[in-house]
Amino acid sequence: MTRISTGAELRTTGDGGDGLVLCVNGGQARELEGTWSASVEWLVRRLAPRLPRLSFAELRYRVRSWRRLDACVEDARAALREVASARVLLLGFSMGGAVAISVADAPSVRGVLGLAPWLPDELDVAPIAGKRLAVVHGALDRALPGIPGVSPALSRRGLERARAAGAECAYTLVPGGVHGVALRAPWGGLVPLPRARRWAELVEDELRRFAAGG
Repeated sequence: MTRISTGAELRTTGDGGDGLVLCVNGGQARELEGTWSASVEWLVRRLAPRLPRLSFAELRYRVRSWRRLDACVEDARAALREVASARVLLLGFSMGGAVAISVADAPSVRGVLGLAPWLPDELDVAPIAGKRLAVVHGALDRALPGIPGVSPALSRRGLERARAAGAECAYTLVPGGVHGVALRAPWGGLVPLPRARRWAELVEDELRRFAAGG
Protein backbone atom coordinates (compact mmCIF):
# COMPACT_ATOMS: atom_id res chain seq x y z
CA MET A 1 0.00 0.00 0.00
CA THR A 2 1.30 3.44 -0.98
CA ARG A 3 0.31 6.87 0.30
CA ILE A 4 0.31 9.33 -2.59
CA SER A 5 0.89 13.08 -2.66
CA THR A 6 -2.66 14.10 -1.74
CA GLY A 7 -2.83 11.74 1.25
CA ALA A 8 -4.99 9.17 -0.56
CA GLU A 9 -3.76 5.57 -0.79
CA LEU A 10 -3.08 3.07 -3.55
CA ARG A 11 -2.71 -0.68 -3.41
CA THR A 12 -1.47 -2.64 -6.39
CA THR A 13 -1.88 -6.18 -7.69
CA GLY A 14 0.26 -7.72 -10.40
CA ASP A 15 3.09 -6.34 -12.49
CA GLY A 16 1.97 -7.08 -16.04
CA GLY A 17 3.45 -5.26 -18.98
CA ASP A 18 0.37 -4.72 -21.14
CA GLY A 19 -1.02 -1.83 -19.12
CA LEU A 20 -2.46 -0.78 -15.79
CA VAL A 21 -6.08 -0.67 -14.63
CA LEU A 22 -6.62 2.18 -12.16
CA CYS A 23 -9.77 1.47 -10.13
CA VAL A 24 -11.70 4.34 -8.54
CA ASN A 25 -14.44 3.87 -5.97
CA GLY A 26 -17.93 5.25 -5.50
CA GLY A 27 -19.17 7.59 -2.80
CA GLN A 28 -22.17 8.91 -0.90
CA ALA A 29 -23.60 12.20 0.33
CA ARG A 30 -21.98 12.08 3.78
CA GLU A 31 -18.35 13.19 3.89
CA LEU A 32 -16.73 10.07 5.30
CA GLU A 33 -13.19 8.76 5.27
CA GLY A 34 -12.33 6.80 2.15
CA THR A 35 -12.68 3.02 2.04
CA TRP A 36 -11.74 0.25 -0.37
CA SER A 37 -14.50 -0.73 -2.80
CA ALA A 38 -15.93 -4.20 -2.16
CA SER A 39 -17.10 -4.47 -5.77
CA VAL A 40 -13.71 -3.51 -7.18
CA GLU A 41 -11.83 -5.72 -4.72
CA TRP A 42 -13.98 -8.74 -5.63
CA LEU A 43 -13.35 -8.15 -9.34
CA VAL A 44 -9.60 -7.65 -8.90
CA ARG A 45 -9.26 -10.82 -6.84
CA ARG A 46 -11.17 -12.78 -9.46
CA LEU A 47 -9.67 -11.29 -12.62
CA ALA A 48 -6.04 -10.49 -11.79
CA PRO A 49 -4.98 -14.17 -11.89
CA ARG A 50 -6.75 -14.53 -15.25
CA LEU A 51 -5.06 -11.43 -16.69
CA PRO A 52 -1.41 -11.68 -15.60
CA ARG A 53 -0.27 -9.23 -18.27
CA LEU A 54 -2.18 -6.40 -16.56
CA SER A 55 -1.49 -4.56 -13.33
CA PHE A 56 -4.28 -3.28 -11.06
CA ALA A 57 -4.16 -0.27 -8.74
CA GLU A 58 -7.06 0.45 -6.37
CA LEU A 59 -7.48 4.00 -5.09
CA ARG A 60 -8.78 4.90 -1.63
CA TYR A 61 -9.87 8.55 -1.54
CA ARG A 62 -9.20 10.81 1.41
CA VAL A 63 -12.93 11.56 1.60
CA ARG A 64 -15.47 9.41 -0.23
CA SER A 65 -18.33 11.77 -1.06
CA TRP A 66 -19.81 13.31 -4.18
CA ARG A 67 -19.95 16.55 -2.22
CA ARG A 68 -16.16 16.44 -2.37
CA LEU A 69 -15.95 15.35 -5.99
CA ASP A 70 -13.17 17.84 -6.73
CA ALA A 71 -11.02 16.26 -4.01
CA CYS A 72 -11.70 12.77 -5.37
CA VAL A 73 -10.69 13.94 -8.85
CA GLU A 74 -7.52 15.43 -7.34
CA ASP A 75 -6.76 12.05 -5.73
CA ALA A 76 -7.26 10.28 -9.08
CA ARG A 77 -4.92 12.67 -10.90
CA ALA A 78 -2.30 12.14 -8.21
CA ALA A 79 -2.74 8.37 -8.57
CA LEU A 80 -2.11 8.62 -12.33
CA ARG A 81 1.13 10.46 -11.63
CA GLU A 82 2.10 7.88 -9.02
CA VAL A 83 1.58 4.80 -11.20
CA ALA A 84 3.43 6.45 -14.12
CA SER A 85 2.20 3.84 -16.59
CA ALA A 86 2.26 4.49 -20.33
CA ARG A 87 -1.10 2.76 -20.84
CA VAL A 88 -3.95 3.12 -18.34
CA LEU A 89 -7.57 2.02 -18.33
CA LEU A 90 -9.70 3.77 -15.71
CA LEU A 91 -12.27 1.51 -14.05
CA GLY A 92 -14.81 3.62 -12.19
CA PHE A 93 -17.56 2.22 -9.97
CA SER A 94 -20.60 4.41 -9.25
CA MET A 95 -19.28 7.91 -8.40
CA GLY A 96 -15.95 6.62 -9.68
CA GLY A 97 -17.42 6.87 -13.18
CA ALA A 98 -17.60 10.66 -12.87
CA VAL A 99 -14.12 10.76 -11.34
CA ALA A 100 -12.69 8.59 -14.13
CA ILE A 101 -14.18 10.68 -16.93
CA SER A 102 -12.92 13.87 -15.26
CA VAL A 103 -9.30 12.65 -15.48
CA ALA A 104 -9.57 10.79 -18.79
CA ASP A 105 -7.75 13.61 -20.59
CA ALA A 106 -4.43 12.43 -19.12
CA PRO A 107 -2.16 11.30 -21.99
CA SER A 108 -1.67 7.81 -20.52
CA VAL A 109 -5.41 7.07 -20.33
CA ARG A 110 -6.78 4.93 -23.16
CA GLY A 111 -10.38 4.84 -21.93
CA VAL A 112 -12.88 4.43 -19.11
CA LEU A 113 -14.82 1.35 -18.03
CA GLY A 114 -17.77 2.54 -15.94
CA LEU A 115 -19.53 0.07 -13.64
CA ALA A 116 -22.98 1.43 -12.74
CA PRO A 117 -21.38 4.85 -13.25
CA TRP A 118 -22.82 8.02 -11.79
CA LEU A 119 -22.71 10.44 -14.74
CA PRO A 120 -24.79 13.46 -13.69
CA ASP A 121 -26.15 15.66 -16.43
CA GLU A 122 -23.90 18.54 -15.39
CA LEU A 123 -20.71 16.42 -15.66
CA ASP A 124 -18.24 17.73 -18.24
CA VAL A 125 -17.61 14.80 -20.59
CA ALA A 126 -15.08 16.61 -22.78
CA PRO A 127 -12.09 14.77 -21.19
CA ILE A 128 -13.24 11.44 -22.71
CA ALA A 129 -13.38 12.82 -26.28
CA GLY A 130 -11.36 10.69 -28.69
CA LYS A 131 -11.14 7.80 -26.23
CA ARG A 132 -13.34 4.81 -25.32
CA LEU A 133 -16.15 4.76 -22.75
CA ALA A 134 -17.65 1.36 -21.98
CA VAL A 135 -20.51 1.18 -19.48
CA VAL A 136 -21.81 -1.92 -17.71
CA HIS A 137 -24.92 -1.34 -15.60
CA GLY A 138 -27.31 -3.53 -13.63
CA ALA A 139 -30.81 -3.44 -15.12
CA LEU A 140 -32.42 -3.32 -11.65
CA ASP A 141 -30.17 -0.58 -10.29
CA ARG A 142 -31.96 2.37 -8.70
CA ALA A 143 -31.74 4.48 -5.56
CA LEU A 144 -33.95 3.27 -2.71
CA PRO A 145 -34.54 4.78 0.76
CA GLY A 146 -31.28 4.34 2.64
CA ILE A 147 -29.70 2.36 -0.23
CA PRO A 148 -27.49 4.09 -2.83
CA GLY A 149 -28.04 3.41 -6.49
CA VAL A 150 -27.76 4.89 -9.96
CA SER A 151 -30.48 4.66 -12.58
CA PRO A 152 -29.35 3.04 -15.85
CA ALA A 153 -31.15 5.89 -17.61
CA LEU A 154 -28.66 8.35 -16.07
CA SER A 155 -25.59 6.46 -17.24
CA ARG A 156 -27.17 6.03 -20.68
CA ARG A 157 -27.65 9.80 -20.97
CA GLY A 158 -24.08 10.37 -19.89
CA LEU A 159 -22.81 7.89 -22.44
CA GLU A 160 -24.79 9.53 -25.24
CA ARG A 161 -23.33 12.92 -24.29
CA ALA A 162 -19.85 11.36 -24.38
CA ARG A 163 -20.60 9.90 -27.81
CA ALA A 164 -21.68 13.33 -29.05
CA ALA A 165 -18.41 14.73 -27.68
CA GLY A 166 -16.43 12.27 -29.80
CA ALA A 167 -15.93 9.21 -27.60
CA GLU A 168 -16.15 5.64 -28.84
CA CYS A 169 -18.93 4.14 -26.70
CA ALA A 170 -20.38 0.78 -25.68
CA TYR A 171 -23.26 0.13 -23.28
CA THR A 172 -24.28 -3.20 -21.71
CA LEU A 173 -27.13 -3.89 -19.28
CA VAL A 174 -26.85 -6.84 -16.89
CA PRO A 175 -30.31 -8.45 -16.55
CA GLY A 176 -31.05 -8.98 -12.86
CA GLY A 177 -28.05 -6.89 -11.83
CA VAL A 178 -28.28 -4.35 -9.01
CA HIS A 179 -25.94 -1.55 -7.93
CA GLY A 180 -22.55 -3.13 -7.65
CA VAL A 181 -20.92 -6.53 -7.74
CA ALA A 182 -20.20 -7.35 -4.08
CA LEU A 183 -20.72 -6.16 -0.52
CA ARG A 184 -18.38 -6.32 2.45
CA ALA A 185 -19.80 -8.43 5.25
CA PRO A 186 -19.52 -7.31 8.90
CA TRP A 187 -16.70 -9.83 9.39
CA GLY A 188 -14.77 -8.34 6.47
CA GLY A 189 -15.44 -10.97 3.82
CA LEU A 190 -16.77 -10.18 0.35
CA VAL A 191 -20.27 -11.33 -0.55
CA PRO A 192 -21.10 -11.35 -4.28
CA LEU A 193 -24.36 -9.72 -5.33
CA PRO A 194 -26.79 -11.16 -7.90
CA ARG A 195 -25.25 -11.67 -11.35
CA ALA A 196 -21.73 -10.99 -10.07
CA ARG A 197 -20.28 -13.63 -12.39
CA ARG A 198 -21.88 -11.97 -15.40
CA TRP A 199 -20.41 -8.61 -14.33
CA ALA A 200 -17.00 -10.31 -14.09
CA GLU A 201 -17.34 -11.80 -17.58
CA LEU A 202 -18.17 -8.43 -19.12
CA VAL A 203 -15.37 -6.64 -17.26
CA GLU A 204 -12.90 -9.34 -18.30
CA ASP A 205 -13.90 -8.92 -21.94
CA GLU A 206 -13.20 -5.18 -21.76
CA LEU A 207 -9.90 -5.69 -19.94
CA ARG A 208 -8.74 -8.21 -22.53
CA ARG A 209 -9.58 -5.70 -25.23
CA PHE A 210 -7.45 -3.11 -23.45
CA ALA A 211 -4.57 -5.56 -22.93
CA ALA A 212 -4.61 -6.37 -26.64
CA GLY A 213 -4.11 -2.69 -27.47
CA GLY A 214 -7.73 -1.63 -27.86
